[in-house]
Formats: sequence, structure tokens, C-alpha cells
Amino acid sequence: MKTIYIMWLRELKRYFRSKSRIIGSLGQPILFLLALGYGLGPVFQKAGAGNYFDFLAPGIIGMSIIFTAIFSGIQMIWDRQFGFLKETLVAPVNRLSIMLGRTLGGATVATIQGIIVLVIVIIAGFRPAHWGLLAVAILFMLLVALLFAALGAWVASLLEDMQGFQLIMNFLVMPLFFLSGALFPLSGLPDVLLGIVKFDPLSYGIDSFRILLTGTGSFGIAPDLIVLAAVTALFLGLGSYSFSKIQI
Repeated sequence: MKTIYIMWLRELKRYFRSKSRIIGSLGQPILFLLALGYGLGPVFQKAGAGNYFDFLAPGIIGMSIIFTAIFSGIQMIWDRQFGFLKETLVAPVNRLSIMLGRTLGGATVATIQGIIVLVIVIIAGFRPAHWGLLAVAILFMLLVALLFAALGAWVASLLEDMQGFQLIMNFLVMPLFFLSGALFPLSGLPDVLLGIVKFDPLSYGIDSFRILLTGTGSFGIAPDLIVLAAVTALFLGLGSYSFSKIQI
């Protein structure tokens, strides 16, 4: 447990010491929120679909979390190139504890980022349907963050090239995000596209945020929790196995 705590604490210290990272990672969510929320809001309302800003807010929170969580894996490649990973791997501690600590640290950082975006959208005019469910929503944020931090750690364990990691992650993240229903309603989609959406784990994360924050959703909170927990366990298992095979 001490190893997990130390690796977790290291990730948090790196985050809070980098003010530019905190500010820079907020740029894209805020841009999407303003450009789409206020730009397409009138069109959405004229179509009789309700308030688009309220619909978009959970999706933007999810975007902030997954981008921060999945790119936490790049820290592993960075540590490998500069020798820190070698120092931790030769230490007399369990490799699984090292991987879990790093993954939990990345997930915690991503959750903090999601909470910051949540505060921003509330300031911008978003109002949760049930304020009492905010704590539950944050727990689901942590679960989604853990899922994608584990995915990032798994891919990073298989690669040594930072540029390759960025290309692969962009190839994965953008389809996952745009097919999650974060920017558009899932009702009325063609059957083929809806089938693809149901295979996207982020769809269930965004749906859980939307249920807890706006009171509307497509799948239900219980299916969302089951799918997210199962996929998180899968990626944690894959990441742990790949990390244990890293050669130094």
C-alpha cells in the first residue's frame, strides 16, 4: 500500500506543480463549451430538443476527464526515456503496486480536472437537476478516469516512443469521444451507428454523468455502472500484465 500511495502522490505533486498544465488542459473543454454550447444552442432549441448547453455540459466534463486520464500514460514513456522508470522497476517492490499507484494518480488528476470543469459550467449557467447527486457524479467521474488511465497505462507499457503513443491515443480518443453521445443525442441514430455507440465504453460514462447531472439518459445508471466497472477491470488487468513484462 505504501508503494501505491507514493506513486499516487507523485502524480498529484507533478500536476499541482505545473500551473501551465492545469490552465492549458482547460482550454479545449472551455472552447467546446462556448463554441458549441452558445453557438448551437439556439439551433437546438428551435428544433424543440431543449437546452443544448445543459445537454452538452456532461459531455464536456467527460471530455476533460478522458483526455487528461488517457494521456497520463505519456508520463510512463517520459519516465522510461529519462531513467526514472528503471529506478522504480529495480526497487524491491511489487510491479503491480507501481502500476496501480501511477494509474490511480492519473485517474485522481483527471477527476480533479473534471471537477474544475464542472465548477466552470455551473458558473457559466448550468444547473444540476439534483444537487444531492453531485457526490455520486464525482464517484462516476473517478471510475471513468480510472478506466481511461488504465487504458493509457496499458498502451504506454507496450510502447517506447512518445510520438507513437500520441498518434495511437489520438486515433483512439477522438472516435471514442465523438461516438459517445457527448455532443449529440443518441435517440434517432441509425441502427448501425447506435450499435457502434453501444460498444464505446465512454458512452456509458457520459450517460451516467447525464443521468446524475440532468436527470436524463439512454441506458440507465445500473447498466452504466456494470459496463464501466467491467471494462475498467479489463484494462487494469491488461495494463498490469503488460507493465510486468517491461524490459529494463
